[in-house]
Amino acid sequence: MARGLNKVMLIGRLGSDPEIRYTQDGTPVANFSLATDSPVKRGDQWESETEWHRVVAWRRLAEICSEYLGKGRLVYVEGRLRTRSWEDRDGNKRWTTEIIARDIQILDSRGGAEGGGTTELEPPAPPIEDDVPF
Repeated sequence: MARGLNKVMLIGRLGSDPEIRYTQDGTPVANFSLATDSPVKRGDQWESETEWHRVVAWRRLAEICSEYLGKGRLVYVEGRLRTRSWEDRDGNKRWTTEIIARDIQILDSRGGAEGGGTTELEPPAPPIEDDVPF
């Protein structure tokens, strides 16, 4: 039987400081939002389109996130997708899709994200258009 593959790799900026909590048995878990940008052509103009992702880190990785990450930091996140559901207080079924982080690497300097400034990335080159004559 073939095995499946569930792997996500993202590079983006934190939308907020990580929120760390602890389960009843004391296991740390950190949650944060991550923004990624992709070029999108609208008419004759290229624009940046932002996608928001929910990231969850567990155990020691959660503690590291809480200690070293903050809003605006540029990070690489590798993990897997997980979709879960629950019932809210009004009895409505809700769903969310999250990235369960396995590895997180900081890609900018600490000074770049703190003190109000962030380092700007050069926007990616626009994709080649489909009407190439060959």
